Amino acid sequence: MFDFDLLSKAIVRQTVLCIGDLMLDEFVYGEVSRISPEAPAPVLAVQRSETNIGGAGNVARNVTSLGARCIFVSLVGDDMTGKFLKSELAADPLIEPVLIVDRDRPTTRKTRYVSEHFSTHMLRADAERAAPAPELIEQQIINAAVAALPRVDVVLLSDYAKGVLTARVVRNVIDEARRLGKPVVVDPKNANLAFYRGATLLTPNRKEFSEATRRRILSDDDIAEASVEALRTADAEAILVTRSEDGMTLAHRNGDLIHVPAQPSKVRDVSGAGDTVVAVIAVTLATRADWEDALRCATAAAAVAVSKPGTATVSLDELRRKILPAASLTAEEKIAMSADTLDAQIGEWRKEGQRVGFTNGCFDILHPGHVRVLTQARAACDRLIVGLNSDASVRRLKGPERPVQEERARAEVLAALEAVDLVVIFEEDTPLNLISAIKPSVLVKGGDYTREQVVGHEIVTAYGGEIVLVDILQGHSTTSLVKRAREKRG
Repeated sequence: MFDFDLLSKAIVRQTVLCIGDLMLDEFVYGEVSRISPEAPAPVLAVQRSETNIGGAGNVARNVTSLGARCIFVSLVGDDMTGKFLKSELAADPLIEPVLIVDRDRPTTRKTRYVSEHFSTHMLRADAERAAPAPELIEQQIINAAVAALPRVDVVLLSDYAKGVLTARVVRNVIDEARRLGKPVVVDPKNANLAFYRGATLLTPNRKEFSEATRRRILSDDDIAEASVEALRTADAEAILVTRSEDGMTLAHRNGDLIHVPAQPSKVRDVSGAGDTVVAVIAVTLATRADWEDALRCATAAAAVAVSKPGTATVSLDELRRKILPAASLTAEEKIAMSADTLDAQIGEWRKEGQRVGFTNGCFDILHPGHVRVLTQARAACDRLIVGLNSDASVRRLKGPERPVQEERARAEVLAALEAVDLVVIFEEDTPLNLISAIKPSVLVKGGDYTREQVVGHEIVTAYGGEIVLVDILQGHSTTSLVKRAREKRG
């Protein structure tokens, strides 16, 4: 089950070996107000410019912005751009750069001209020579990568087809990583997926996957069909197809298909978003997180990255706020006091493609058993609503001496938990009417119930919803806590 705080602690202990094409990303921002009298072209009145580490360097920066360490192997020319990139990478205490100099090539530099008012890329100018590294340089790349492998937890190949990841480099690195039991994540550029044979995961975007499989890729079914041969060709464990606003879909060689919708975000710039995704995927897989958790982190990170201008990185705090948006709200903001508030919030979540989950209880004295159930319930959905029995309801169910705490206090304690996105107090003995109103995608209850005992299971299964029974922590109950307290008082 997904526990972001536990995952965060594991991430900062990981080391990633990133190998790929380094480049400088330059962004020139300005305003367009006229057409050139010399040619039918807009005139950009330059206001400011920014330079960022790009390509595989941006992947390395995203790895370290999450708190993990990165050994970064790449290639630069003997020029001012290469020297600038060396200096910038050396300034990051979590990056160990191993940059091999090829005196016969320029360091790749991409300059984008952006209309700031319209947030539109008008032109990109590339200064580069995209050619495979010569044999001597190629061997230096292999030697550096193989020497670093014993010290890392995962290998990430970021291929921009500029010459670092030659066939020999890819083959030597993947074979040695497999021998050492290190997972390999590849962001591919070559349409022949056999080029990366033996990698653990390939992460093509929709266009790249379509070109590699020679199929139109419009849906999950298309990915499922195309991935059978693709996985065989690549001898990979899984292929993740990133689909921009349509989210991302992972096809596993065991036949599983996992789709995670894109998280809502105001898109400012998609430059480098793929770098963010592959970095997050690699770091989370290094912790031995499961595929679905890795994808959830990646979609959240992508939403943060595209909301920033230029080539951006994403921090653990930003990722946490995106995955657990309710964590920054006060308890009062997470308690729905009216049906209109509830309807509006559910409508907003559904519009965003979020899976709404529901669980319920009296939660009279919150104990570790409750926390376990709520945390696992949140892991089964994107947004969790907790139905809370009112005081009158608890008295009818538990007796005249309960609840120990009145409903507002119980609601505020529940709302203070990060796992809980919304608390709704209901007056009836069961949450049947509330479930009918919410229509949750996932109905969650503790494993001490059977599916048939879960109130509302007929309603939820009738429209295709899911019933999830989660593990409970034995030896914890409010009734026993109250009994022990009274015995001590007596």
